Amino acid sequence: MLKSFLLEDWLEAHAEPMPEFPLGGSTGPVWTLRDLLELDGRSSLERMLESDVLYSRAAGATPLRQAIAQMQDVPMEHVLIMTGAGEALSHIFSAAVEPGANVIVPTPCFPPYIAVPEALGLEVRTYRLRREDSYEIDLDEIRRLTDPQTKLILVNSPHNPTGSVLDDRAMEALHDFAAERGVQFVCDEVYHPIYHGTAMASASRLANATIVGDLSKAFSLSGLRVGWIVESDERRRERYLTAREYCTVSNSPITEFLGEIAVRHRRAILDRTREVAQTHLKLLERVLKEHTGVVDWIRPRGGMTAFPWLISGADSRSFCDYAATQGLLFAPGDCFGVQDHFRIALGVGRDWYAVAMQRLEELLSTWLAVAERTLSGG
Repeated sequence: MLKSFLLEDWLEAHAEPMPEFPLGGSTGPVWTLRDLLELDGRSSLERMLESDVLYSRAAGATPLRQAIAQMQDVPMEHVLIMTGAGEALSHIFSAAVEPGANVIVPTPCFPPYIAVPEALGLEVRTYRLRREDSYEIDLDEIRRLTDPQTKLILVNSPHNPTGSVLDDRAMEALHDFAAERGVQFVCDEVYHPIYHGTAMASASRLANATIVGDLSKAFSLSGLRVGWIVESDERRRERYLTAREYCTVSNSPITEFLGEIAVRHRRAILDRTREVAQTHLKLLERVLKEHTGVVDWIRPRGGMTAFPWLISGADSRSFCDYAATQGLLFAPGDCFGVQDHFRIALGVGRDWYAVAMQRLEELLSTWLAVAERTLSGG
């Protein structure tokens, strides 16, 4: 049975009324349908209106698959369209199920990495991203966790929620280690190519890598619910498609049409995400540097989230509860299994992020006094 999804429960509990500055999510700057269609010229709306409202193909519309294949530099046959990265991950974990099998995933992490395989009966082994190591992956730890029953090793780069990045050399070393042992190597790169320093190459360049991508994060088009798997192994592709035919059948031809536009015009979309996230990262960095007695952090190297922690070591849920009363919605660290941390979005709020940072300054300036009153019962 699937356990409670604490992150979604928290965000849903604060959806109505929404706090003034919703910084608990993980997406980017909002696009309207008009914005998206205008990227492609005046004829796009007419072409969309002429689309048949029918099932799409289970593997996805050919023009969308072609656009993603060109972006990832892989054959079109390797690309399978999914209903977001969530469906992709579910099918990948389901295909790994065997008696006694285990999978290796990071922690902290996007909660389905642990909840979904556990619900499927897989043993979940976790390698830790430690703040004392700047959240860098310990390759030796993963090697020690791997045994003949290991079916897949999953990495997430750029990482949610820490913003850490697996560099090209480490990615290749881990891929090669997995390939030598016949273990599937899965890279969730929904935040690629949003980097705040040295840019990394997509893992799609690696012969035996399974890639999970979507339009929700780096592309900031979560409402389209378009994701994909890049898979070179024909047997696995067949298993994913069979699972999809039983579950979601296909995406909407309308969202696939819009997704094709987004991928073909990816430079404009990704440039906006990158510019917004990097601008906001600088604003957040200034605030956190001025309040080192209350919070600390490891500066994100990629993605659209930061993951600071309370110096006191206190459970951040009380802090996040109080922040919500002050109009600031963060995501508490217990949603990711790290209680003293909290997640802050970088990609949202182009019109109000600077004001939100002023509010955060005020919050951090008063938090110690509020916490002391709470503990004393005052």
